[in-house]
Amino acid sequence: MKNKGISSKYTDKELAEALIFPVKLTAAQKKEAARQLAIARKTTQRTLSEKDRLILGLSQLKFKMEDYIRNKEFDPNFTFSYFLKQYVELLRVKRKEFASEIGIDETLLSQFINQHRMLPEYMAIRLEIHSSNSIPAAYWFKIVEKQKEHQLSTNTAIRKKERKHVRRRLAIGDDQQ
Repeated sequence: MKNKGISSKYTDKELAEALIFPVKLTAAQKKEAARQLAIARKTTQRTLSEKDRLILGLSQLKFKMEDYIRNKEFDPNFTFSYFLKQYVELLRVKRKEFASEIGIDETLLSQFINQHRMLPEYMAIRLEIHSSNSIPAAYWFKIVEKQKEHQLSTNTAIRKKERKHVRRRLAIGDDQQ
């Protein structure tokens, strides 16, 4: 019997009190419940300290990065630039101030955010340190690695360009053009 372990741990009265019966609500009741939930959420958000808001935001960003890294599919919307921009917005500081906090020029930060430059090693380390180790440097690199892997596998122009530099290829594959 499936419930044998449960019934041996708890009394029948405790089980009866713990059981929640589904209730069908009318449209008006659903609307009222949604309104009450919205009020409760706003109240909770107002009472959050800036530190709590930052911790929650960092956790959310970290989980988003972890999910994307674990996912095998490449998504062009989730680039290093995207996550860096999200990080800066989460801090609620101007880019100039953030650039100063991590010891880089504002124009360099802008180049990272606008995908004109890829992530150098020192930048990943600084981001890790700035986040108090909340977001490891390896996460930033894994996101860049995923971008580069996609570019490498889809860029046929570079394959065509580099093919003329190879004088002799192994005669083992079907790709013998």
